[in-house]
Amino acid sequence: MEVYLVRHTETTCEKGICYGQSDVGLKAPFLEQFESIKSQIPSDTVVFSSPLSRCTLLANYLAPLISTDSRLMEMNFGDWEMKNWDAIPEADFTPWMTDFVNVTVPNGESFVALHDRVTDFLSTLVTENISKKIVIVTHAGVIRSVLCAVSNLPLKDAFTNKVDFGAVIKIEL
Repeated sequence: MEVYLVRHTETTCEKGICYGQSDVGLKAPFLEQFESIKSQIPSDTVVFSSPLSRCTLLANYLAPLISTDSRLMEMNFGDWEMKNWDAIPEADFTPWMTDFVNVTVPNGESFVALHDRVTDFLSTLVTENISKKIVIVTHAGVIRSVLCAVSNLPLKDAFTNKVDFGAVIKIEL
């Protein structure tokens, strides 16, 4: 199954702000980037998207009909959402930085929790046996999780996968 993982384009958030599941806008102008992304994926695809607007705006540009799925949302950063990374209390931040895979963000989730919902989504895709090529418009954390799953890369090494804004990564499931 041919799958295209697409990361949303740059957001309006200032650098240094933690915005996992917060619904933030896209930095303008973005239509030229959308067109570049569209040129990298085949036509006649099935498009899935995170329900966050920074993804659905792009997904709707790529296809007239999309399916949103909350399992494709970025990591839930709980109490840290929309805070500057530097403003997060060291007592909370240090354990997470030491083991971001397993440590749960206060009132949020861990990377392994994100990975569990992402692999659940992938299992659903495989069982549905979709005959068309698939596009998944989502976030860097989700894409890194997928890449770990398909390459058997340990989750602790997820950040070795560079995922730029607007990246299109083709994989086989």
